[in-house]
Amino acid sequence: MSTPMWKKWLSKIAGNSVQAASNGGPQSDVSSASNPSQSSSETLNPAPQFVQCMSPVGLHQMAYRTWGKPQNPKVLLCVHGLTRRGTDFFALAQAMSDEYFVVCPDIVGRGDSDFLTNPMYYGVPQYVSDIVTLIARLAPKQLDFFGTSMGGLIGMVLAGMEHQPVRRLLLNDVGPRIEFAFLTRLMTYLGKPVTFKSEAEGLLYVNSITETFGRHTQEQLRHLNLPQLIQKDQEWIMHYDPKISVPLMAQNPMTAAAGELALWKSFDSIQIKTLVARGVESDLLSPDTVEEMCRRNPYVSAIEIAQAGHAPAFILPEQIAIARKFFLS
Repeated sequence: MSTPMWKKWLSKIAGNSVQAASNGGPQSDVSSASNPSQSSSETLNPAPQFVQCMSPVGLHQMAYRTWGKPQNPKVLLCVHGLTRRGTDFFALAQAMSDEYFVVCPDIVGRGDSDFLTNPMYYGVPQYVSDIVTLIARLAPKQLDFFGTSMGGLIGMVLAGMEHQPVRRLLLNDVGPRIEFAFLTRLMTYLGKPVTFKSEAEGLLYVNSITETFGRHTQEQLRHLNLPQLIQKDQEWIMHYDPKISVPLMAQNPMTAAAGELALWKSFDSIQIKTLVARGVESDLLSPDTVEEMCRRNPYVSAIEIAQAGHAPAFILPEQIAIARKFFLS
Protein backbone atom coordinates (compact mmCIF):
# COMPACT_ATOMS: atom_id res chain seq x y z
CA MET A 1 0.00 0.00 0.00
CA SER A 2 1.40 3.39 -0.93
CA THR A 3 2.13 5.94 1.78
CA PRO A 4 -0.66 8.55 2.20
CA MET A 5 0.31 11.91 0.73
CA TRP A 6 -0.16 13.72 4.03
CA LYS A 7 2.44 11.47 5.65
CA LYS A 8 4.85 12.22 2.83
CA TRP A 9 4.43 15.94 3.43
CA LEU A 10 5.07 15.49 7.12
CA SER A 11 8.20 13.46 6.49
CA LYS A 12 9.65 16.55 4.83
CA ILE A 13 8.02 19.41 6.73
CA ALA A 14 8.11 18.06 10.26
CA GLY A 15 11.62 16.64 10.00
CA ASN A 16 10.72 13.04 10.66
CA SER A 17 10.97 9.71 8.89
CA VAL A 18 7.30 8.80 8.57
CA GLN A 19 7.59 7.67 4.98
CA ALA A 20 10.85 5.85 5.53
CA ALA A 21 9.32 3.93 8.38
CA SER A 22 6.29 3.10 6.24
CA ASN A 23 7.86 1.83 3.05
CA GLY A 24 11.56 2.59 3.02
CA GLY A 25 11.16 4.76 -0.07
CA PRO A 26 12.61 8.20 -0.79
CA GLN A 27 10.91 11.20 0.75
CA SER A 28 8.48 13.21 -1.35
CA ASP A 29 9.33 16.85 -1.97
CA VAL A 30 7.22 19.28 0.06
CA SER A 31 6.34 21.29 -3.04
CA SER A 32 4.01 18.53 -4.20
CA ALA A 33 1.56 19.27 -1.39
CA SER A 34 -1.18 21.18 -3.19
CA ASN A 35 0.47 23.12 -5.99
CA PRO A 36 3.49 21.63 -7.77
CA SER A 37 4.60 25.09 -8.85
CA GLN A 38 4.89 26.38 -5.28
CA SER A 39 8.28 26.62 -3.64
CA SER A 40 8.95 24.96 -0.30
CA SER A 41 8.84 28.30 1.55
CA GLU A 42 5.55 29.26 -0.13
CA THR A 43 4.02 25.96 0.92
CA LEU A 44 5.19 26.29 4.50
CA ASN A 45 4.23 29.96 4.72
CA PRO A 46 1.77 31.07 2.00
CA ALA A 47 1.29 34.76 1.30
CA PRO A 48 -1.33 36.33 3.58
CA GLN A 49 -4.77 37.42 2.49
CA PHE A 50 -6.83 39.98 4.39
CA VAL A 51 -10.41 40.50 5.50
CA GLN A 52 -11.74 43.79 6.88
CA CYS A 53 -13.26 43.53 10.34
CA MET A 54 -14.79 46.03 12.74
CA SER A 55 -14.37 46.86 16.41
CA PRO A 56 -16.08 49.58 18.49
CA VAL A 57 -13.17 51.90 17.67
CA GLY A 58 -13.13 51.38 13.91
CA LEU A 59 -12.04 49.05 11.14
CA HIS A 60 -9.04 46.75 11.07
CA GLN A 61 -7.57 44.11 8.79
CA MET A 62 -7.21 40.48 9.84
CA ALA A 63 -4.64 38.41 7.94
CA TYR A 64 -5.12 34.74 7.12
CA ARG A 65 -3.29 32.07 5.17
CA THR A 66 -4.74 29.15 3.30
CA TRP A 67 -3.74 25.65 2.21
CA GLY A 68 -5.59 23.43 -0.24
CA LYS A 69 -8.12 24.23 -2.95
CA PRO A 70 -10.31 27.32 -2.44
CA GLN A 71 -13.18 25.63 -4.29
CA ASN A 72 -13.32 22.86 -1.68
CA PRO A 73 -16.66 23.29 0.14
CA LYS A 74 -15.15 21.76 3.31
CA VAL A 75 -13.25 24.33 5.38
CA LEU A 76 -11.08 23.66 8.41
CA LEU A 77 -10.50 26.81 10.44
CA CYS A 78 -7.39 26.65 12.67
CA VAL A 79 -7.05 29.36 15.31
CA HIS A 80 -3.91 29.88 17.39
CA GLY A 81 -3.07 30.71 20.99
CA LEU A 82 -2.65 34.01 22.82
CA THR A 83 0.79 35.13 21.63
CA ARG A 84 0.99 32.97 18.53
CA ARG A 85 -0.15 33.24 14.88
CA GLY A 86 -1.68 31.19 12.09
CA THR A 87 1.66 29.93 10.79
CA ASP A 88 1.74 27.62 13.82
CA PHE A 89 -0.38 25.21 11.79
CA PHE A 90 2.10 24.77 8.92
CA ALA A 91 2.24 20.98 9.34
CA LEU A 92 -1.37 20.36 10.33
CA ALA A 93 -2.66 22.57 7.51
CA GLN A 94 -0.67 20.74 4.87
CA ALA A 95 -1.65 17.36 6.26
CA MET A 96 -5.35 18.28 6.20
CA SER A 97 -5.33 20.10 2.86
CA ASP A 98 -6.03 16.88 0.95
CA GLU A 99 -9.51 16.87 2.52
CA TYR A 100 -10.11 20.53 3.42
CA PHE A 101 -9.54 24.08 2.39
CA VAL A 102 -7.55 25.00 5.51
CA VAL A 103 -7.69 28.59 6.74
CA CYS A 104 -5.39 29.90 9.49
CA PRO A 105 -5.91 33.51 10.60
CA ASP A 106 -3.63 35.81 12.55
CA ILE A 107 -5.98 37.05 15.28
CA VAL A 108 -5.97 40.86 15.51
CA GLY A 109 -2.88 42.14 17.30
CA ARG A 110 -0.75 39.24 16.05
CA GLY A 111 1.35 38.49 13.00
CA ASP A 112 0.32 40.33 9.85
CA SER A 113 -3.01 41.53 11.27
CA ASP A 114 -3.53 45.12 12.41
CA PHE A 115 -3.10 46.22 16.01
CA LEU A 116 -6.09 47.73 17.82
CA THR A 117 -5.92 51.37 18.87
CA ASN A 118 -7.69 50.52 22.13
CA PRO A 119 -6.07 47.42 23.68
CA MET A 120 -9.06 46.82 25.99
CA TYR A 121 -10.81 45.26 22.99
CA TYR A 122 -8.23 42.48 22.84
CA GLY A 123 -10.58 39.79 24.07
CA VAL A 124 -12.70 36.83 23.05
CA PRO A 125 -15.80 38.87 22.05
CA GLN A 126 -13.80 40.86 19.49
CA TYR A 127 -11.99 37.75 18.26
CA VAL A 128 -15.27 35.87 17.78
CA SER A 129 -16.67 38.83 15.84
CA ASP A 130 -13.63 38.82 13.54
CA ILE A 131 -13.87 35.06 12.98
CA VAL A 132 -17.56 35.40 12.06
CA THR A 133 -16.55 38.03 9.50
CA LEU A 134 -13.96 35.63 8.08
CA ILE A 135 -16.50 32.79 7.93
CA ALA A 136 -18.87 35.07 6.03
CA ARG A 137 -16.07 35.72 3.53
CA LEU A 138 -15.37 31.99 3.12
CA ALA A 139 -19.05 30.90 2.99
CA PRO A 140 -18.23 27.21 3.56
CA LYS A 141 -20.76 24.43 3.09
CA GLN A 142 -19.06 22.53 5.91
CA LEU A 143 -16.99 24.15 8.64
CA ASP A 144 -14.82 22.40 11.21
CA PHE A 145 -12.83 24.25 13.87
CA PHE A 146 -9.45 23.52 15.48
CA GLY A 147 -8.62 25.88 18.33
CA THR A 148 -5.45 25.97 20.39
CA SER A 149 -5.65 27.65 23.80
CA MET A 150 -7.15 31.11 23.08
CA GLY A 151 -8.26 29.79 19.70
CA GLY A 152 -10.16 27.08 21.53
CA LEU A 153 -11.93 29.68 23.67
CA ILE A 154 -12.97 31.46 20.47
CA GLY A 155 -14.30 28.19 19.06
CA MET A 156 -16.05 27.36 22.32
CA VAL A 157 -17.93 30.66 22.40
CA LEU A 158 -18.79 30.46 18.70
CA ALA A 159 -20.01 26.86 18.94
CA GLY A 160 -22.18 27.73 21.94
CA MET A 161 -24.21 30.29 20.00
CA GLU A 162 -27.57 29.72 18.37
CA HIS A 163 -27.41 29.09 14.60
CA GLN A 164 -23.64 28.59 14.83
CA PRO A 165 -21.94 27.17 11.70
CA VAL A 166 -19.40 24.69 13.13
CA ARG A 167 -19.86 20.94 12.51
CA ARG A 168 -17.02 19.62 14.72
CA LEU A 169 -14.78 21.32 17.27
CA LEU A 170 -11.36 20.29 18.54
CA LEU A 171 -10.23 22.11 21.69
CA ASN A 172 -6.46 21.86 21.97
CA ASP A 173 -5.50 22.01 25.65
CA VAL A 174 -8.11 24.49 26.81
CA GLY A 175 -11.39 24.56 28.68
CA PRO A 176 -13.60 27.05 30.50
CA ARG A 177 -11.34 27.01 33.58
CA ILE A 178 -7.79 28.36 33.32
CA GLU A 179 -5.39 27.17 36.02
CA PHE A 180 -3.62 29.79 38.15
CA ALA A 181 -0.24 28.11 37.60
CA PHE A 182 -0.48 28.81 33.88
CA LEU A 183 -1.41 32.48 34.42
CA THR A 184 1.56 32.85 36.74
CA ARG A 185 3.91 31.45 34.10
CA LEU A 186 2.31 33.52 31.36
CA MET A 187 2.85 36.76 33.22
CA THR A 188 6.61 36.12 33.41
CA TYR A 189 6.89 37.09 29.74
CA LEU A 190 3.57 38.40 28.36
CA GLY A 191 3.60 42.10 27.53
CA LYS A 192 7.21 42.62 28.52
CA PRO A 193 9.16 44.40 25.77
CA VAL A 194 11.97 42.22 24.48
CA THR A 195 14.45 42.98 21.71
CA PHE A 196 17.13 40.81 20.17
CA LYS A 197 20.33 41.70 18.38
CA SER A 198 19.87 38.92 15.84
CA GLU A 199 17.27 36.55 14.49
CA ALA A 200 19.19 33.64 15.99
CA GLU A 201 19.11 35.22 19.45
CA GLY A 202 15.37 35.82 19.12
CA LEU A 203 14.77 32.25 18.00
CA LEU A 204 16.58 30.88 21.06
CA TYR A 205 14.27 32.95 23.27
CA VAL A 206 11.06 31.85 21.54
CA ASN A 207 12.21 28.23 21.59
CA SER A 208 12.75 28.52 25.34
CA ILE A 209 9.20 29.71 26.06
CA THR A 210 7.67 27.05 23.83
CA GLU A 211 9.38 24.06 25.44
CA THR A 212 5.99 23.05 26.88
CA PHE A 213 4.66 22.51 23.34
CA GLY A 214 6.34 19.10 23.25
CA ARG A 215 9.52 17.34 22.16
CA HIS A 216 10.57 18.71 18.78
CA THR A 217 13.68 18.84 16.64
CA GLN A 218 15.53 22.09 16.06
CA GLU A 219 14.24 22.15 12.48
CA GLN A 220 10.65 21.74 13.66
CA LEU A 221 11.13 24.54 16.18
CA ARG A 222 12.60 26.78 13.51
CA HIS A 223 9.55 26.34 11.26
CA LEU A 224 7.26 26.85 14.24
CA ASN A 225 8.89 29.84 15.90
CA LEU A 226 10.74 31.87 13.28
CA PRO A 227 7.48 33.54 12.13
CA GLN A 228 7.10 34.82 15.70
CA LEU A 229 9.92 37.30 15.07
CA ILE A 230 10.03 40.46 12.98
CA GLN A 231 12.88 42.87 12.29
CA LYS A 232 12.38 46.51 13.27
CA ASP A 233 14.99 49.28 13.46
CA GLN A 234 17.94 46.90 13.19
CA GLU A 235 16.59 44.73 16.00
CA TRP A 236 14.31 41.73 16.24
CA ILE A 237 11.09 41.81 18.24
CA MET A 238 8.10 39.55 18.87
CA HIS A 239 5.50 39.60 16.11
CA TYR A 240 2.55 40.67 18.26
CA ASP A 241 1.29 43.77 20.02
CA PRO A 242 2.63 43.78 23.61
CA LYS A 243 -0.61 45.50 24.60
CA ILE A 244 -2.57 42.26 24.18
CA SER A 245 -1.69 41.80 27.85
CA VAL A 246 -3.61 44.94 28.95
CA PRO A 247 -7.06 43.30 29.43
CA LEU A 248 -5.49 40.39 31.34
CA MET A 249 -3.58 42.74 33.62
CA ALA A 250 -6.81 44.64 34.30
CA GLN A 251 -8.64 41.58 35.60
CA ASN A 252 -9.48 41.09 39.26
CA PRO A 253 -10.88 37.99 41.03
CA MET A 254 -14.46 39.13 40.46
CA THR A 255 -14.11 39.71 36.69
CA ALA A 256 -12.10 36.51 36.30
CA ALA A 257 -14.84 34.49 38.02
CA ALA A 258 -17.50 36.13 35.85
CA GLY A 259 -15.47 35.29 32.75
CA GLU A 260 -15.21 31.65 33.75
CA LEU A 261 -18.96 31.44 34.37
CA ALA A 262 -19.60 32.88 30.91
CA LEU A 263 -17.27 30.33 29.33
CA TRP A 264 -18.99 27.44 31.13
CA LYS A 265 -22.33 28.75 29.87
CA SER A 266 -21.01 28.75 26.29
CA PHE A 267 -19.48 25.31 26.75
CA ASP A 268 -22.70 23.84 28.18
CA SER A 269 -24.57 25.14 25.11
CA ILE A 270 -22.38 23.26 22.61
CA GLN A 271 -24.35 20.63 20.70
CA ILE A 272 -21.78 19.40 18.20
CA LYS A 273 -19.19 16.65 18.46
CA THR A 274 -16.25 18.10 20.42
CA LEU A 275 -12.86 16.62 21.24
CA VAL A 276 -10.72 17.97 24.08
CA ALA A 277 -7.03 17.19 23.55
CA ARG A 278 -5.00 17.69 26.73
CA GLY A 279 -1.23 17.68 27.01
CA VAL A 280 -0.35 15.31 29.84
CA GLU A 281 2.00 17.92 31.32
CA SER A 282 -0.37 20.88 30.81
CA ASP A 283 -0.45 23.59 33.47
CA LEU A 284 -3.49 25.29 31.89
CA LEU A 285 -6.00 22.46 31.57
CA SER A 286 -6.27 20.14 34.56
CA PRO A 287 -7.53 16.53 34.49
CA ASP A 288 -10.33 17.60 36.84
CA THR A 289 -11.51 20.24 34.38
CA VAL A 290 -11.47 17.74 31.52
CA GLU A 291 -13.48 15.29 33.61
CA GLU A 292 -16.01 18.01 34.39
CA MET A 293 -16.25 18.99 30.72
CA CYS A 294 -17.04 15.41 29.71
CA ARG A 295 -19.54 15.02 32.53
CA ARG A 296 -21.41 18.25 31.80
CA ASN A 297 -21.68 17.91 28.03
CA PRO A 298 -22.59 14.58 26.32
CA TYR A 299 -21.17 15.80 23.00
CA VAL A 300 -17.65 15.98 24.46
CA SER A 301 -14.91 13.34 24.52
CA ALA A 302 -11.28 13.69 25.56
CA ILE A 303 -7.83 12.39 24.77
CA GLU A 304 -4.45 12.93 26.41
CA ILE A 305 -1.27 13.64 24.46
CA ALA A 306 1.94 12.26 25.89
CA GLN A 307 5.18 14.23 26.22
CA ALA A 308 3.47 17.61 25.83
CA GLY A 309 2.29 20.38 28.11
CA HIS A 310 0.51 23.55 27.07
CA ALA A 311 -0.16 23.31 24.26
CA PRO A 312 0.62 20.36 21.94
CA ALA A 313 1.89 21.84 18.67
CA PHE A 314 0.27 19.23 16.40
CA ILE A 315 3.41 19.01 14.30
CA LEU A 316 4.17 15.39 15.10
CA PRO A 317 2.43 12.76 12.95
CA GLU A 318 0.84 10.95 15.89
CA GLN A 319 -0.80 14.21 16.96
CA ILE A 320 -1.94 15.08 13.44
CA ALA A 321 -3.42 11.58 13.21
CA ILE A 322 -5.66 12.47 16.18
CA ALA A 323 -7.04 15.48 14.31
CA ARG A 324 -7.53 13.53 11.09
CA LYS A 325 -9.38 10.73 12.87
CA PHE A 326 -11.65 13.16 14.69
CA PHE A 327 -12.54 15.37 11.74
CA LEU A 328 -12.70 12.69 9.05
CA SER A 329 -14.34 9.78 10.86
